[in-house]
Amino acid sequence: MSLYGLLAGRGASGFGYGSTATDVTEGLSLAGQSMLVTGCNSGIGQETLRVLALRGARVIGTARTLEKAERACAAVGGQTLPLACELSDPASVLGCVAAVKHAGARLDAVVCNAGIMALPELQKAHGYELQFFTNHVGHFMLVTGLLAELSVLGRVVVVSSSAHRQAPRAGIEFENLDGSKGYSPWSAYGQSKFANLLFAKELARRLATSKQTANAVHPGVIKTNLQRHMSAPLSVLFNTFGPLALKSTAEGAATQVYVATHPALAGVSGRYFADCNLATPRADADDAALARRLWETTEHIVAKLRAS
Repeated sequence: MSLYGLLAGRGASGFGYGSTATDVTEGLSLAGQSMLVTGCNSGIGQETLRVLALRGARVIGTARTLEKAERACAAVGGQTLPLACELSDPASVLGCVAAVKHAGARLDAVVCNAGIMALPELQKAHGYELQFFTNHVGHFMLVTGLLAELSVLGRVVVVSSSAHRQAPRAGIEFENLDGSKGYSPWSAYGQSKFANLLFAKELARRLATSKQTANAVHPGVIKTNLQRHMSAPLSVLFNTFGPLALKSTAEGAATQVYVATHPALAGVSGRYFADCNLATPRADADDAALARRLWETTEHIVAKLRAS
């Protein structure tokens, strides 16, 4: 545990900054439940896979390649199903959706964990800035493709970040989704994480007449391979001060595992969590018109991809 984790207290949930994914599931049996985790092969995705399987869930673990997913699933034991899901490749996402349907799984939780961060140079996928496409559009395709497979009490957990506050003032630059009118690594990352947050909120509104839920989470700042694209000065800071302040992987996985599994959150939807407690995002996260516009824009993007 980091020094900050030792000093930090616990919130209303009984958990806090230093809680781990194992802590928040202590005493829970997930036997008979099926859950899907994207990015299961490293970092907090791997820990989420491990703990869910440890508690008895059947876990569908996805990674960019089948080989990576197979290695991750083999390492944790339990009931697992490895699948490929490269979020920047629509064909791979649709293939994953088809495979889940073929497996006949009723999903009790979908944890949208995978992502890329702060690419130093502008990169694109299918004409869109790569972080926006991978972190948001790919997960949008996956989740909307699997809505019919959600169980009656199914939960969608979308991993956002406190970095959503670094999104542009407009929140989403709809006229610059390809990055051609200006690109900043952290602003683009922030936009993708804000899109994750808006997606969870809008999905919650669309699920409001059911008992299914959708929430967004900030996992904390964790030393994982997400930082591989950082510039040298930031990388040095992370390596120097990380042991004092950064969360461990076990602590970083706690919030998404808590929101995906804890009985206390049955029926809680459209919220934002950090450190296993309710948190407050930037004000325009509750702009329903903005979230609806993003949803409709993403639907249009997906429709064009399917038609091409």
